[in-house]
Amino acid sequence: MIRELLAALLLREPDFEVVGEASTGPEAIALATSLRPQVLVLDIGLPEIDGIEVTRRLKKAQSDLRILVLSIHAGKQFIRDMLQAGADGYVVKSSALGELVHAIRLVAQGKLYLSPDVARDALSALTFPLHEARDASPLGLREKQVLALLAGGMRSSEIAAQLNISPATVEAHRRNIMRKLDLHTVPELTKYAIRNGLTFL
Repeated sequence: MIRELLAALLLREPDFEVVGEASTGPEAIALATSLRPQVLVLDIGLPEIDGIEVTRRLKKAQSDLRILVLSIHAGKQFIRDMLQAGADGYVVKSSALGELVHAIRLVAQGKLYLSPDVARDALSALTFPLHEARDASPLGLREKQVLALLAGGMRSSEIAAQLNISPATVEAHRRNIMRKLDLHTVPELTKYAIRNGLTFL
C-alpha cells in the first residue's frame, strides 16, 4: 500500500514515469533487467534478496542504472554497505516527499545524494590518522586526508586549518587527487571516498 501510494505521488511530477513496482528482491532484479529504468528507488529490507545484494547484482549487470535507496535504516553500516554495493544516493523514509523528488532528479544526473542527517552522521565526524589498510588507493596519506575532509563538506580554508597546511597546498592536493582518480567533481570524489572507506562511516 505504501509503495503504491508513493508511486502515485511520484506520478504527479510531470517529468517522472513509474514503469514498474516490485515487492521482493528477485522481482526488483527481474523488472529492472527487463524495463531498464533510469532510476531505481530501492529499499534495503526486501524479502528473499535484500537491497544490498540487489544493488550489487544490478550494478554489475547495468552500470548505467542509478539506484537511490529509500529506507528507514539510517545506521552507518547500512549506508556504507549500500554505497559500497554501488548505490548512488540514500534517503531516509522520514524525509519529505520533496526531498525524495529532488534526490531522484540528482541521481538521474549522475550525482550523489545523501539525506542531510545521513550525510552529517556519515561524513562529518572524521578523525585521523586514516587506516593504513587501504593502500590499494593511488593516493598518498595526505591526499587521503584531504579527500576525506572534502567528502565531509569542508572548504579548502577549513581543511587547511585542520591539517595545518596552506589553502594553496590544499588546492594542489585537490588537483592531484582529481588527476590520479580521473574524477572531476566533488560529488564524484565523495562517492569514491565513501566506497573506499575514506570517510570513517
